[in-house]
Amino acid sequence: MELQGKPDFEKALQRVEAWFNHEYLDRPPVRFSQTNAQFSSSPAITDRSWTGLKARWFDAEYQVDSFLESIRGRRFYGETFPVFSPNLGPNVYAAFHGAELDYDEVTSWVLHCVHDWDDIHRLNFSWDNEYFRGIEELTRVALEKCSGKFMVGYTDLHGSLDCVADWRGQQDLCFDLIDAPGRVHEMLCLAGKNFLPVFDHYDALLKANGQLSVNWMNIPSLGKMHVPSCDFTSMISTKAFCEFYLPYLQAEVRHTTHNIFHVDGRGVLRHIDHILSIPEVHAIQWVQGVGDDLPILQWLPVIKNIQAAGKGVVVDLQLSELEPFIAGLKPDGLFLCIAAEESDQPDIIRRIERW
Repeated sequence: MELQGKPDFEKALQRVEAWFNHEYLDRPPVRFSQTNAQFSSSPAITDRSWTGLKARWFDAEYQVDSFLESIRGRRFYGETFPVFSPNLGPNVYAAFHGAELDYDEVTSWVLHCVHDWDDIHRLNFSWDNEYFRGIEELTRVALEKCSGKFMVGYTDLHGSLDCVADWRGQQDLCFDLIDAPGRVHEMLCLAGKNFLPVFDHYDALLKANGQLSVNWMNIPSLGKMHVPSCDFTSMISTKAFCEFYLPYLQAEVRHTTHNIFHVDGRGVLRHIDHILSIPEVHAIQWVQGVGDDLPILQWLPVIKNIQAAGKGVVVDLQLSELEPFIAGLKPDGLFLCIAAEESDQPDIIRRIERW
């Protein structure tokens, strides 16, 4: 694959594949983001208007053209790849079954739809669902415009217990785990029934159009790349984790080639030993959080524990943390994500090469 702004695509992909295989090519992979990304918005495209925010989100031409504008003239250093991932919000898999999404400028929110148990019977996955068709249109337009410019990924998919929390609401679901576990299992079966067929649908569509397997994490795979996660497990015991989530996690990761589990903060971290025990989980993305959970250096024992289990670690670093981070850890299995200006990125790579 040849992409504008990424002349070293093949070498970068080789580093990623070596990392997936727990091998070391010449240095740890590093992915860069823009330092002001959290303050940026879609470039102004003045020839379009919408009836509301939802219509703008569903405007595939606008979304893809805005992405094209955001990467225009950029150089992608290290293991940074230009990837467009079709996106209607993090709860879209729940919406494939009949939930509604409410939109704001930068994200969407699910409207909980299971208020009593009879509502479960209204949950119905459909290939003709408006949100599913919206993702299809975003993917189609991106594939039409991507050649030589960017990669196309698949949308963010949250199945199993996170999907059930989207339908039911987190507070009610916490009580349900104790008061109505049978109903929780009923909803989990509904959420799990179509997860792998939907994943395979997107994988086949992208592969048929010459794409690799990649999603919002922007780490591509020649096989099937999956980022399993369940942020809801930050609120439950490890016993509940093993009963209500672990079997679904195992089914997902046994189906795919490369799996990076997204551990979102210390709440999910309490289940790390069970996650690390799964052979098909190849790596952990450690997201330490903000406030008292910063800086990253306090979490070096956690990262060392993951390394000792033979897993890779995806970790976000502030540039000011790079030197003490390098001093405190071996590079084995690390995949660094650093926010840095484009002009500084070659020097950062050279520093990592000396690790």
